Amino acid sequence: MSFTRLMAGALAAACLAAPALAFTQETHRRIVLDAVSYMQANPSTTNYQKLLSGATRAGYTIEQLASTLGQGAYDVDDFSDTYICGAVTGDCAQAPLWGLASGIARYTSYWHFENHAAGADVHGNRFGGYNYAKIPVRGDVDKLAAGWLYGDHLDDGNGGMKGWFSDGSKYDSYNITERNYRLGGSSSPSMYADFETMPFQPISNLGQYWFQQFLARPSAQTLGFVLHTTDLLQPHHTWITSGNNHVGWEGWVRDYYDSEKLNDSALVTAALRDFTPLNPAAVDIRPLLQQGGAYSYANGAVVLSSTNHADRVVAARKVVPHAIAMVVNVLNRAAERLVQ
Repeated sequence: MSFTRLMAGALAAACLAAPALAFTQETHRRIVLDAVSYMQANPSTTNYQKLLSGATRAGYTIEQLASTLGQGAYDVDDFSDTYICGAVTGDCAQAPLWGLASGIARYTSYWHFENHAAGADVHGNRFGGYNYAKIPVRGDVDKLAAGWLYGDHLDDGNGGMKGWFSDGSKYDSYNITERNYRLGGSSSPSMYADFETMPFQPISNLGQYWFQQFLARPSAQTLGFVLHTTDLLQPHHTWITSGNNHVGWEGWVRDYYDSEKLNDSALVTAALRDFTPLNPAAVDIRPLLQQGGAYSYANGAVVLSSTNHADRVVAARKVVPHAIAMVVNVLNRAAERLVQ
């Protein structure tokens, strides 16, 4: 291990707070539960009856369906699908040693960003994902990670990229995870040869991949995976930074979710007007997801620089209702498939 890595680990452990990923996992669950509750309370303006019919057909009560969807949204942060391998040792790991202190519990979190500060990426996506080289405002954790992972590569299987001393493939993340989220775009292993320039696929592609799986074989679990895309309403994820008060903001949202009434029904109703509803037969949901990303990028940037409670309340009462509204839109479309 290099001196840089030792210092990065020490600094992260000493300076950074409790673990969180994107919206915290519990916040992801709450957003989904509140979206289903909103639909149940507003059956005339949502596709609630079809969602209920689909749940009944699958053997769920609506409460059981909501719980399973919420758990699916929660579980995405726990995927063990992304390994990054050392430039020298070749050893591959799915998390940094200091990850729990920083919010980077697993490298899979790098698929959960979408850069709304830039245009199309090298893959041909309308918006790119996390890419250290393209972060508009780098934060402490971004810099720590880049130091820790300098020159490291994405695991691309045995016989692919290697460290100086070995080829330590454990999962082949390039040919499994990256390929799943590529969705017909252009990629090559060389794009993932150095962490500091890796162009991760955007979270809208993650959502689209799992939505395709849901359409092909509907299940509450895969639909729940789609709903992790509420990360697009977390401003740090559309400004693609792991730092800049990222962890503190997410913990604040979890802690004040109820007392600040972040799920207020009237705010959700208003937020729904900011989305273009999906066609009942829509196959590609990325335009909707990207609308959510554009909203958080434009309306939530203050939380990158301010920890003031009042500033956070103003931002949260915008982005959280929009996250719930985005889920309602996805569930309105999904309900059509559940009753086929």
